[in-house]
Amino acid sequence: MQDKHFNIPIFIPNMGCPHMCVFCDQKKIAGKNSFPSSDKVISLINKHLSTIPKESKIEIAFFGGNFTGIPVDKQKEYLEIARSYVKEGRVSGIRLSTRPDYIDEKILTMLKEYCVTAVELGAQSMDDDVLKLSGRGHTAEDVKRASLMIKRAEISLGLQMMIGLPGDTLLKTAATARVIVRLGADTARIYPTLVIKGTELERLYLERKYMPLSLEEAVSWSSVVLQIFEEHNINVIRVGLHPSEGLLSGDFLAAGPFHASFRELVYTEIWRKLLERFLCLEESTELIIYVNPQEYKNAVGYNSTNKKMLLKKFKKVVFLEEPSLKGRYYGAKCN
Repeated sequence: MQDKHFNIPIFIPNMGCPHMCVFCDQKKIAGKNSFPSSDKVISLINKHLSTIPKESKIEIAFFGGNFTGIPVDKQKEYLEIARSYVKEGRVSGIRLSTRPDYIDEKILTMLKEYCVTAVELGAQSMDDDVLKLSGRGHTAEDVKRASLMIKRAEISLGLQMMIGLPGDTLLKTAATARVIVRLGADTARIYPTLVIKGTELERLYLERKYMPLSLEEAVSWSSVVLQIFEEHNINVIRVGLHPSEGLLSGDFLAAGPFHASFRELVYTEIWRKLLERFLCLEESTELIIYVNPQEYKNAVGYNSTNKKMLLKKFKKVVFLEEPSLKGRYYGAKCN
């Protein structure tokens, strides 16, 4: 059995980013407004290590900002701490997130020296019009250039994308996913665009110049993207923003398709499209559906959504686990 993977997240404030994307208020998202001290970083790493099974694959992950944009001395300070855990064999590597226009050969040489194993780029979109309207300050070509350099450096490449940005469409979103595939991403993250209070996007929203996706649209778009990545064996690390306290309470959220179980909704949608074909059958008393045990929960659906859909047609619907079935292959029988 493959060892379970754990990230030890160290959140770095967005002080290394010269741009203010229309959707961004990094202080609210990360809950930080100053650099964590070395002692704090060490304390966080040790606290996580004390709870993670020792046979797991563990990476120290610097998230929350433009890591390669913060002062080099500060980068080295954090990386030196993380590298010491790699050398001791307590973690397997270091992961960080940054902007595509803050990657060059000199930076990658330094990252390799400090045992960085994965770099995630905030691509967000591979459509230049969407990037411009979103105030990203970089182009799709910048993403391609940085991705190529990361792959050449033999560092794992992660690409993050956002759906529903200003000017975005489902066609553009699907095209972005396909470019990410062609760039050879090892991992990906899919985030629906949310309107955070105090951002430029909130102003556009209040002036009715921007309309976020509905939850149903965001789930549908994400299901398309997720399946594109799955077809090409890209590991999708996250679908939907982490349900932080500010998002759950609504203190930070002005509008947009936030749901604490967003990924589960996306899996439910994929199965809904597979199962709705049974609604075209002649009425019968009972429908039995056989699914892979790992897909059982997703097939039944969030809050049994898919089962309830089928119960409109059949008097009884039963889902049964069948270990011989792989992935989303399923069997069915009508009585």
